[in-house]
Amino acid sequence: MGNSSSQMTIIIDENNGLSQNQMFEASEVYLRTKITPSVSRLKVSKAPREKNFSVTVNKGEKIIDAFEDIQVIWQVTCTENQKKSTDYEGGFSNENVERKSIELSFHKEHREKVLSSYLSYVLERAKAIKEEDKVVKLYSLGRFHGYYDGSWRSVNLDHPSTFDTLAMDPPLKKELMDDLDRFVKRREFYKRVGKAWKRGYLLYGPPGTGKSSLIAAMANYLKFHIYDLELTSLLSNSDLRSILASTANRSILVIEDIDCSSDFQKRQAGGNNNVDSQLTLSGLLNFIDGLWSSCGDERIIIFTTNHKDRLDPALLRPGRMDIHIHMSYCTPSGFKILASNYLGINNHSMFTEIEKLITEVEVTPAEIAEELMKSEDADTALEGLLNYLHTKEMEHGKANVEGEKEARGKEQESEEISSLQFCASRSREDPANPTTSILSEDPATIGKLPATVSRALSLPRESSDNPTSFGTL
Repeated sequence: MGNSSSQMTIIIDENNGLSQNQMFEASEVYLRTKITPSVSRLKVSKAPREKNFSVTVNKGEKIIDAFEDIQVIWQVTCTENQKKSTDYEGGFSNENVERKSIELSFHKEHREKVLSSYLSYVLERAKAIKEEDKVVKLYSLGRFHGYYDGSWRSVNLDHPSTFDTLAMDPPLKKELMDDLDRFVKRREFYKRVGKAWKRGYLLYGPPGTGKSSLIAAMANYLKFHIYDLELTSLLSNSDLRSILASTANRSILVIEDIDCSSDFQKRQAGGNNNVDSQLTLSGLLNFIDGLWSSCGDERIIIFTTNHKDRLDPALLRPGRMDIHIHMSYCTPSGFKILASNYLGINNHSMFTEIEKLITEVEVTPAEIAEELMKSEDADTALEGLLNYLHTKEMEHGKANVEGEKEARGKEQESEEISSLQFCASRSREDPANPTTSILSEDPATIGKLPATVSRALSLPRESSDNPTSFGTL
């Protein structure tokens, strides 16, 4: 390719500031298709459930490629640096951090063609290859001494959940799928109206209603990677910005149990003036719809909670959480989907009774699925489910009876106290009145009254100038 003075080399680093370098990722994917017998060292890996090996070029190896009348040389390089990090207690530790880059060398006279045409070609080819072979990944934060080490680690998302298997009412399911389809097609729309290309969903409801399964179904439907963020592993707003900026486009950021993840209000009330040294609600909101929300395209943000009422209203408004989806207890239509999934049936003589019971008791899709898994025989499984629902119905009825009994007791007790307060007041005004004097003269009678009333009547008498003294009990 000529002497070194006539050569130009482009350095493609793995990261571009805080975010991933798309050109580096595309180059890695592209080079996998250019491996020839002349390459002597390769890196091979395989995830547990992947069908094929992943073969990549090892550092130091060179690959020659041709584009039109241009010859280029690719080479993977890697260096290690020491990084000093601070833990939660303020201590310091050193760790080795690997920095990868790819070098692209060619003759200087081809500079314009490489920059304007060849690199664009590599990007397009890599995109096509990834779409053909894309495996949805689940990312979580790497940890060092219990806190994140600045990197995301991934495994294949092998969750089988799809919209077809979700025990969700069909109208709600269709509405959500339509919203997702509309979102991914609206690049120019978001650009035209001046909004970051993102969408926020809040999934709320009792445990076991399918929130995690819905997230997996959304990822499988869109072929979006999932970034599972645990806020308790972060120490500050600057940590939050760094790791969120490093997430890829066409991805789903998930923060589960947002009401339990971090006590933002307590941290903000702590009096620390250095906002970047702590993790706050404002720091999270700034990424969701502030200036940092524009760092990336085609992103979905999902919060989940069992208790929507505990969330700060600032998290819930449109622009942050655009769609609120109530994950309710199982419905008859949800049960039919589960019966089809687990037993392979769409109708049965027991369906009518089961559907009636489902409308009368609160039972989650997870509970029904557990009962249906106990036998592959439809009759046996459905009979077991019926028994389970009848048990829940009896428990529900018993709880209602006890609740009503308790409420009636409190109401009766309140009425007795009010009546006795009135009589006691009359007794003070007219001690000679035989209908009221018993309240103060007959301790045996007082002892037979309800405990609360007895305690009230056993208190020392107060001045008649304070008529509400009994009401303070």
